[in-house]
Amino acid sequence: MRKAKRTCPPINGYHNENYILPLTDPLARQLGQEPGTSVIVRIPHQKVLPVVIRTWESEPEILRAIKGRLPNIPECLYAERDFAIHSCVQGVPLSSLGPGDKPVAAPLVDALTRLLAQMAHVGRDALPSLPGRWPDDGDTQGFLKSLAYTADVQIRCRNRARFSRLFADLGVPEDALPRFAENVPAMARRPFSLLHADLHRDNVIVTYGSRRPPLICIDWELATYGDPLHDLAIHLVRMRYPAGQLAKVVHAWARAMRTERPEAVAGVEKDLRHYVDFERAQSVYPDVMRATKSLAGSFDQKDLDEATASVEGALESAARPLGLKSVPSRSAIERALTRWRDSRPGRRNGTRLLHVARKFVYQPDRRVPEDPAFPRGAVGAALVLEGMAPKERVFTGTSHVNTVVRVPGTVSPVMVRRKLPGAGRPERSYLSEHAVLRAIRESGVAVPVPRVLAMGRGRRGGPFVIHTYEGPQDMSPPRHPVHGLSPYEADALVDQLVAMTQVDWIAIDPTEGRENFYPWLRDQLVESVRNLPKDTQRLAHILGLPDADRLREMLSGYLVTPRRPTLLHGSLNPWNLVRRSGPLALTIIDWDMALVGDPLYDLARHMHLTPTNPDLRRRMLARWVRGMGDAACRNVYEECEIYRRLELVRSAYVDLACLMSGTGRDAPNVRRAVAGYGTTLTTALGTLGLPEPRTARVNPYLTLALS
Repeated sequence: MRKAKRTCPPINGYHNENYILPLTDPLARQLGQEPGTSVIVRIPHQKVLPVVIRTWESEPEILRAIKGRLPNIPECLYAERDFAIHSCVQGVPLSSLGPGDKPVAAPLVDALTRLLAQMAHVGRDALPSLPGRWPDDGDTQGFLKSLAYTADVQIRCRNRARFSRLFADLGVPEDALPRFAENVPAMARRPFSLLHADLHRDNVIVTYGSRRPPLICIDWELATYGDPLHDLAIHLVRMRYPAGQLAKVVHAWARAMRTERPEAVAGVEKDLRHYVDFERAQSVYPDVMRATKSLAGSFDQKDLDEATASVEGALESAARPLGLKSVPSRSAIERALTRWRDSRPGRRNGTRLLHVARKFVYQPDRRVPEDPAFPRGAVGAALVLEGMAPKERVFTGTSHVNTVVRVPGTVSPVMVRRKLPGAGRPERSYLSEHAVLRAIRESGVAVPVPRVLAMGRGRRGGPFVIHTYEGPQDMSPPRHPVHGLSPYEADALVDQLVAMTQVDWIAIDPTEGRENFYPWLRDQLVESVRNLPKDTQRLAHILGLPDADRLREMLSGYLVTPRRPTLLHGSLNPWNLVRRSGPLALTIIDWDMALVGDPLYDLARHMHLTPTNPDLRRRMLARWVRGMGDAACRNVYEECEIYRRLELVRSAYVDLACLMSGTGRDAPNVRRAVAGYGTTLTTALGTLGLPEPRTARVNPYLTLALS
């Protein structure tokens, strides 16, 4: 069988690249499947660091051994040495359904612990041959000792030549894991069984419908045979349960295990901590080694800061179980990482000095003339300093990463703004941000916005824009009205929205003006729904959201008064407003979603995106009416509600797309949105007059995970 062609982007795991592909007719016949059936082609990464414990080398061998013994596993349809074809599970990873450290609903915890308990029925006779000198069944002390020795051999020793100096500088002795093994105490006897050994949010698929197994365990390559308490410890640590939920998970596991194999619960209260200690102890090696990956290529300060913080966390977690005398300070960790990086063969010290700015090569964008207050040399210096900026001066948004720097010889700090690689959002943009900002400033209206100082493309790093920094002069993070505006700030924002009606938007794009704005806005939403990825559309349908054509019908009954078009910001969420002193109160930033249309829409969308109580909403609308005059204010209260309903519906689709793809998850506005998706979905369905999803059709765990 020939290797499947890579006709779609990979879904990357740490050990494999996974390609979802439809089966062609000949291949479907060979595999006994229907033509067009989706399968997953798994191709092992060739240059991945050996940072895990493996009992068996072949995942297909494991899956074939346990086929028919567990209902919640994928099927291996075909395998060769360098790739395998698995059945494709229709669903979404649990990790996609909310932040990685959010509490897990109690019924979902019960289901996960039942998965672990069901493995207790798969014994040694069903599994591939074990390596020699495997501990006897029930010898839990011997099993944990064996894990520690195996981790030392398979992880530390295999990477010794490359990382031994680094671990020595970090204070981790070479015999740390053997010493851990020697100190494992006597433990209660428990019967051995199959263990998944890597059950966390990425490796649990929540299926769509309720007829198939609701949860599927994937990625069995690290499976082993031993004490079930080891599987529980791995699950507890890697699932990142909140501290207050850990005891409940242990109780749920014990309850499930008593039903399946009661003797496996013996000594759980006393012995579990030894396995948790081992998980934290051995994790210091992969965590430190993976952290160094960010130091490949250029050696930027923000990369070094991130690696330092990651290493510090790993050392703090492993310090007690490994018996480390102390954890080095951050500065000591940074020095150790720098020495390790600079000692690598063929590497040079990557630290950039400011004097290289004079030779920094970039291509200026002629649409933004050189600013006399920020000449070409200052631009080069800003780009050099961008790479050296500490992480507290790097702010990630939905589609941009923004780095604050201060160039010697200039008065104020500036922000270097770059598109995030691969950033995409379901909502499209319409106007060029630099042109919008220039038009606002040239109009002279009382709307404070950043000034564009330079724009271009670097030899490395791609396109960039440099703005004035609208936060504090000490370069600390800007202050946003995350919990809503004060009445004074609300008045100031309304005044700025009224002032924006005086901006000459025709100079930006003479084709954008449309007085009949609502039908256009509705059609743009409908088309964005039509263009969502197929998996997102499928899940939206299962959750009860209408498809594009039905959505158009449902939204076509609304009428909005045509108003004279004006420039709109398009996304006035709290993180796009910066608090400032003085009568203007707020600076509006991030204009990449700007458009031209009904001025009422900007106010309505702001009140949807920002916590706003009814009294403040009435205050803002009344001030807007006074500022705009009678011609623009017919039916304004009813029509503001129409726009609000449209935005409630939009959020149900946009937030689901972000949830499924993980796009923008580092941005605080996206984190807030996906964390509350259950409420968003329920509200949107109610707005459309639709019932909540029927539990007979939807996997109840999917609904719980979205709550």
